[in-house]
Amino acid sequence: MSTATPTTPAPEGASLWHDAWLRLRQNRMAVAGFVIFAGITLLCLFGPTFFTRHAYDKTQLEAHFKNPDATHWFGTDALGRDVFIRVLKGGQISLAVGFLATAVSILIGVTYGACSGYVGGKLDALMMRAVDILYSLPFTIFVILLMVIFGRNFILLFIAIGAVEWLTMARIVRGQVLVLKHAEFVEAARALGYSTPRILAHHILPNLLGPVIIYATLTVPAVMLLEAVLSFLGLGVQSPMSSWGLLIQEGAEKMDIYPWLLIFPALFFSATLFSLNFIGDGLRDALDPRAAKD
Repeated sequence: MSTATPTTPAPEGASLWHDAWLRLRQNRMAVAGFVIFAGITLLCLFGPTFFTRHAYDKTQLEAHFKNPDATHWFGTDALGRDVFIRVLKGGQISLAVGFLATAVSILIGVTYGACSGYVGGKLDALMMRAVDILYSLPFTIFVILLMVIFGRNFILLFIAIGAVEWLTMARIVRGQVLVLKHAEFVEAARALGYSTPRILAHHILPNLLGPVIIYATLTVPAVMLLEAVLSFLGLGVQSPMSSWGLLIQEGAEKMDIYPWLLIFPALFFSATLFSLNFIGDGLRDALDPRAAKD
């Protein structure tokens, strides 16, 4: 009488996203960047609510240019406004511009690039030549023109910046779609009679999430930097509202006498940019398909 040998259950396979998450957790710089960015974001979002001793737009002329102390942690500006609260409120504006303008650029770039790459032919060539023409224009000048034409509306700032940051996204998506549209699963969907919008939405776009996420994390700091440049030139957020770019512009004018006006917003701004770049680099390494073969 033979004894049956128990079969060993096959190990469960790990998904690409699970492997990417494991690799991302092992990247210390990316984890540190995420912790720093999360801390700054939470502080900017909830700090003004918990630190209600001062309002970001409350002026106290008798307390102007006050050194940092227990009452005003980051000192005060020329109008006696608390710099700490203004840095946190400025972070809300800068982060909002970064994320919302990036969302606009993703919406335009992914749609434009996917349609161009999937249709191909003369339409693809025509659409890409339009992108090349827009690429030849200086981004900052183009945004300034949009702001002059449509006004300095806060909402339009998102659209204006997003409208010039979608070009690289469109090129990246187009290149990926040119490869994916000849893949076997896309050919099978086409043979089953699926419509072009359905193939794009259910078969091609889900496979673009990796590159789109990576580029989005690198676009946010670029957008924030562009907003800072516009605010530095006086074309961004207008006082009494604040953004990190506006605070840096105001601090740079008096940095020799009152250095804290520049140091604190510059530290928050620099830490945010560095952390986002570390996160973007970590995501790029984690989602790189070639890394899964190592």
